[in-house]
Amino acid sequence: MTYASPVFAHVAPKALNRLQVIQNKFCRTVTDAHWCVRNSILHRDLELPTLSKYVKGASKRVFDIAGSHPNALLRAAVDYEPPHSSYFIRRPRNVLNDPPDALTAAVKSLNEVNDTHD
Repeated sequence: MTYASPVFAHVAPKALNRLQVIQNKFCRTVTDAHWCVRNSILHRDLELPTLSKYVKGASKRVFDIAGSHPNALLRAAVDYEPPHSSYFIRRPRNVLNDPPDALTAAVKSLNEVNDTHD
């Protein structure tokens, strides 16, 4: 799944949410966490990025590498302007401009709180 994560960047949010549910269940099983422990706490304690954050980071790395690739077709795929947000076709690079989902935002705020108390 991580190998193809740049491809997952432009899937429907519902499909990405389904994959996030699987990751959350795995984290809960591995840590033997009680049902009342929030997913954001699990991700913070495990220092595990949410799936959307990981996909966004992987996509950014792919586009950064492709921008300096010797193949002209690959460089051309990187050099395009993202269409307006109302445009109905999502391109992979659009994910870099998307706001974070609720779980990713919660984990980020928990990490910021922990950083201020350290």
